[in-house]
Amino acid sequence: MTAPEATSTRPYLIRALYEWCTDNGFTPHIAVRVDRNVQVPREFVRDGEIVLNVSYDATSGLQMGNDFISFTARFGGKPREIMVPVEQVMAIYARETGQGMAFPAPESDADNDNDNEVSVEQESDEPVSQDAVAEVPAEPAADERVVQLVSIQSEGDDEEPPRTPPPSGTRPSLKLVK
Repeated sequence: MTAPEATSTRPYLIRALYEWCTDNGFTPHIAVRVDRNVQVPREFVRDGEIVLNVSYDATSGLQMGNDFISFTARFGGKPREIMVPVEQVMAIYARETGQGMAFPAPESDADNDNDNEVSVEQESDEPVSQDAVAEVPAEPAADERVVQLVSIQSEGDDEEPPRTPPPSGTRPSLKLVK
């Protein structure tokens, strides 16, 4: 099998990092580029993107296949069916540390056709449930295809610091290193 005929590594890497997060007691989140093929509550989409908590506690019936990630989650106290094409996943990371992996932006017809852009307005004043949605990290430039995630420890620091949750009001984000 040649490289163009091989299946995408993205679903395998997403599942591996999901397992790593859960094995280490972290909360896995996925950042998703929303288009018409993504089934998410549109009122929670910001700038065409949404971040979803895909932990065991926040989801029901989680299925991580090679083509789609699907589950049921509560948004504003109401259960909603979520279906995300794997190619729309931009990143998966641990909420507590920000460690994870970013993927190249999805290349779809929507990127080339302005008629297909997602336009979303807030439909409710109800607060967003932190069980299902988190802040979206900044999107890397389109020409940046390789992302390296680094530890926030200094290089001379051989001892691993104790893991504590971040102070309230702050959220981890992926750090782009060139």
